[in-house]
Amino acid sequence: MLIKLVPGNSAGTVTTYYLSSTGEKHDEIDFEFLGNTSGQPYIIHTNIYTQGGGGREQQFYPWFDPTTDYHNYTIHWNPSQVVWYVDSIPIRVYRNYESVGIPYPNQQAMRVYSSLWNADSWATRGGLDKIDWTKAPFIARLRHFRARACKYEGPFSITQCGAPTPANWWNSPIYTQLSIAQQGQINWVRNNHIIYDYCKDFKRFNGQFPGECFKSQF
Repeated sequence: MLIKLVPGNSAGTVTTYYLSSTGEKHDEIDFEFLGNTSGQPYIIHTNIYTQGGGGREQQFYPWFDPTTDYHNYTIHWNPSQVVWYVDSIPIRVYRNYESVGIPYPNQQAMRVYSSLWNADSWATRGGLDKIDWTKAPFIARLRHFRARACKYEGPFSITQCGAPTPANWWNSPIYTQLSIAQQGQINWVRNNHIIYDYCKDFKRFNGQFPGECFKSQF
């Protein structure tokens, strides 16, 4: 999806673009864009839920102004990994370590959603900066959505869509892990633009980090 975010003072607003199933034990893969006061950077907030459990947040400052032009935000989800891309640059990977008891979203179909909502209780500086309603309307623009997906047609689709067949291009070997060039890109992003990683929040987890934090991320 190409997205151009709310310009000017967008404090308290959140623009979202995400995948989600339904029900209490839902799966979800998120892009959330946390608004700002004029002149301050947006925050690209990512998260993933499996069987209703989330708490896997990573946040980034973009290396561009996301309000002046459209940028390409992509989620690639297959049996091996979930990759979040910005302008074809990978910023985050969540790999499938289900074989060692780490949950992975691979048993539920998900739809694509987008929204723009009032989150001024937490979105900007932890809720300190509220929405300035005199700046309304707040407008985010989205275009050129491209769903290159395996259509869900019932429970058998879980196996069918995950099969390593030529028709399932998303499962081809080049998509089972990042290339050397992509690893260089994601390292650049993580060295220069990441501002929060749940796998480094010792205080939050008291050192008892989720299992995937001890595994290779890509």
